[in-house]
Amino acid sequence: MFGDNPATTHGKNSVKLSTLCENLDNERKPITEHLRNKGDIPYYGASGIVDYVAEYIFDETLLLISEDGANLVSRNMPIAFSITGKSWVNNHVHILRFKNYKLQKYVESYINNIDLSEYINKNANPKLTQEKLNSIMIYMPNATTLDLYISSINQCDKLKFEAHSYQQSHKE
Repeated sequence: MFGDNPATTHGKNSVKLSTLCENLDNERKPITEHLRNKGDIPYYGASGIVDYVAEYIFDETLLLISEDGANLVSRNMPIAFSITGKSWVNNHVHILRFKNYKLQKYVESYINNIDLSEYINKNANPKLTQEKLNSIMIYMPNATTLDLYISSINQCDKLKFEAHSYQQSHKE
């Protein structure tokens, strides 16, 4: 399902990412570290939580996709990750809102599993521009396949959570 260029491999079943979601990049607000009021609300950057702040700009479920940084090329960490609840997001990550969580979860997995090299500017600091992000072609399976895929992802997430809980409870 993943790996090949969907635009050439899947043709009519592929759509531009921009047709599946709303891009909220215009609502991002970076805060210099020394100006952040410490709190318990996650402050997100390109690779996840970078700090905790006292205020929030979002209170919903969103998909964040790294905009810049070496991880876009090295892929040592996921570049797409879902967040839920109160949050503050800086300008190093794209913010996407989906109409339903199933589609969001699929796109998150899809982005994390395809080769994005044709979309990334490979300067000293690799960057995935909003224009390039919006142009990523997403293969859309039929509803039955999508349901099965999401069910599999959810089962894997549950197993990861259980394994992590087990490890935490058996630490010395």
